[in-house]
Amino acid sequence: MLSEIRPPKVGQWTEPALRVLRERYLLRNAQGEVIETPEEMCWRVAQSIAVGEARYGRSPAAVREVAEAFYDMMVDGFFIPNSPTLMNAGKGNGLQYSACYVLPVGDSMEEIFDSVKAAAIIHKSGGGTGFAFSRLRPKDDLVASTGGRASGPVSFLKVFNSATEAVKQGGTRRGANMGILRVDHPDVLEFIDCKLEGGITNFNISVAVTDAFMEALAKGEEYDLVNPHNRVVTERLSAREVFERMVRAAWRTGDPGMVFIDRINASPANPTPEIGVVEATNPCGEQPLLPNEACNLGSLNVSKFARQSEDGEWSIDWDEMERVTRLAVRFLDDVIEMNPYPLPQIGLGIMGWADLLFIMGIPYDSQEAIALAERLMSFVKEKSHDQCGKLAEERGPFPNWSQSIYREIRPMRNSTVTTIAPTGTISMIAACSSGIEPIFALAFQHRVKNPDGERVLTFVNETFEKIAKATGLYSDALKEEIARRGSLHGIPGVPEEAASVFKTSHEIGYEWHVRHQAAFQRYTDNGVSKTINLPNDATEDDVAAAYKLAWELGCLGITVFRDGCKGEQVLNVGVKDKAPAAVPAVGPSVVKPRPHSLSGRTYRSETPIGTAFITVNETDDAEPFEVFVQVGKGGSDTMAVAEALGRLISLTLRLPSPMSPQRRLEEVISQLSRIGGAQPLGFGKGKVLSLPDALARTLAEHTGQIKSAADGPPAAKAAGNRRIGDLCKECGQATFVYEEGCKKCLSCGYNEC
Repeated sequence: MLSEIRPPKVGQWTEPALRVLRERYLLRNAQGEVIETPEEMCWRVAQSIAVGEARYGRSPAAVREVAEAFYDMMVDGFFIPNSPTLMNAGKGNGLQYSACYVLPVGDSMEEIFDSVKAAAIIHKSGGGTGFAFSRLRPKDDLVASTGGRASGPVSFLKVFNSATEAVKQGGTRRGANMGILRVDHPDVLEFIDCKLEGGITNFNISVAVTDAFMEALAKGEEYDLVNPHNRVVTERLSAREVFERMVRAAWRTGDPGMVFIDRINASPANPTPEIGVVEATNPCGEQPLLPNEACNLGSLNVSKFARQSEDGEWSIDWDEMERVTRLAVRFLDDVIEMNPYPLPQIGLGIMGWADLLFIMGIPYDSQEAIALAERLMSFVKEKSHDQCGKLAEERGPFPNWSQSIYREIRPMRNSTVTTIAPTGTISMIAACSSGIEPIFALAFQHRVKNPDGERVLTFVNETFEKIAKATGLYSDALKEEIARRGSLHGIPGVPEEAASVFKTSHEIGYEWHVRHQAAFQRYTDNGVSKTINLPNDATEDDVAAAYKLAWELGCLGITVFRDGCKGEQVLNVGVKDKAPAAVPAVGPSVVKPRPHSLSGRTYRSETPIGTAFITVNETDDAEPFEVFVQVGKGGSDTMAVAEALGRLISLTLRLPSPMSPQRRLEEVISQLSRIGGAQPLGFGKGKVLSLPDALARTLAEHTGQIKSAADGPPAAKAAGNRRIGDLCKECGQATFVYEEGCKKCLSCGYNEC
């Protein structure tokens, strides 16, 4: 029975945190009205989880004391559990508290669709799922029972994707999945390329890479493809060519990632190798699990443990971090006790890492940051494992301890203890940076359309703002300039030391991203959720180098994401029937009719397929309304493609949207720019890659992003206001970013992980 009398402590919630809490976490009545405060939510969760203490003889007074400690830890923002725990604990809805699962996919129609059903149930209640499709026989393999031919793993990947599309996660989270295929499966090339043509939007995909493959890659040799149904070698492929295929696809789409599957099974990520072999991970890749296993996750906000001495020097309060670490381990073990889906794994991770580095004045891309990462995570591992051992003395070890890697060391309450998982919206609740990622933007702009025009709100990273104000660096003018540029770099008057510390994700070389992941991995039982964010102009060689460095430094896997590579996200943008509070309704859902007459300009542009004539017509208030593109003769395939481009851009400008037509045209430019073709035209910065690239240059010239189409390709930064990410499907802001192996909106908290 939950007590109505909660502890007196009150949290300090930012406006973004309150927005996320109201939209996704706080209790609602039958009319859909929020009837819970953030403090009441924390007390609901704290009490319901602390009931687990009673199962081991704790008195009601002692249970209340533990619940109060859990409450204070959450309200203070020191520790936040994963979203399903916040959403479901204490509501009596029977839904699970675990964030992620791995489901087996057996090689029969019955087993496959049993997994589809199980995934739908998990998605409905707020969890994500990972699958290994490696047991499925390859495409066109003979099926003895029917005499037919197998359709292969990729066809069933699409079935799982469609099922996810049809399920809404209780109205709070979209279904997220990880699809994994072994590198030695005969269908591996089809799998690597399966996201190049779009679709399969509800899956991250990764190739499970073996030690044998990496050895063959290093030696420039071939390796075997093996039919999983009969273990027959079907052919041999060049490891280098397969690796290059993975790199090329990842450069274009962000998928596939790599999972070093043999390394995982030889590490603490599989603490019970005698019980089974890990085949797959959760959706964001950091949590390897055996079939049908789940994990209960939560994260420490490490920025909360920074302390300043009287002489102004910053250090970490290790005693307080130990106290909270031990309490968080107890909390997560109690989650297992109270979870409708009980399993022995817990995953204690961290968030707020970039904020901590800001506070301590340490650049992310420095050896000092790597050294601190290793010291901090080794401390968390040591104290959390010790607490896990103490809980085993109090409550007994996990069921398979006698068959685990810990049986000769010490009884352990949980089979794994540490995981650095995506913090998504919980980092927004805690008002800190995500996981171990650098920040994506020091400041960004949120546009709200009002009856009297568009209103622009500028949001600034809170830690940066506090430090900048304390040091006299901050001003409103600086805030606006950062939002326009996206970073401090190059702003007149900004000290070089500040510019080196307050760097954003795309200002940091991929090697430092990978080194951070490796540093934390050395002291993490499971994996580390980390996206190696690359700028748009990164090359395939950069992707290959990042993959190889991750292998060399001991990571369990790697995910890269080149800025702007998932262009289809902008084209799929939509507005909900009920607009979010921050975005007013955009009017009737109809395409704007064309006025009787419009004025505009026509540009001549040389392209690889001939001379193009591009017309941009505008409304009386100088907003772009339609685009016409003509290349070649009427009735030709070339002209058909050109006309189609113009029609689609015109439709984009005329559809209802919270974005102005000018902003929409900027997004179109960003998506068409640098699309490559078979026969580029010209040299240097005037080189035109394709008709879409030429169209992007011309539109950029029309909008003023560049002076002339010959000046080179337009970049997102060239716009008057820098685009931080892709368009969010919920709020329409260009702040939908990819980090921690997860997609989330910096403006409204919407996420797909």
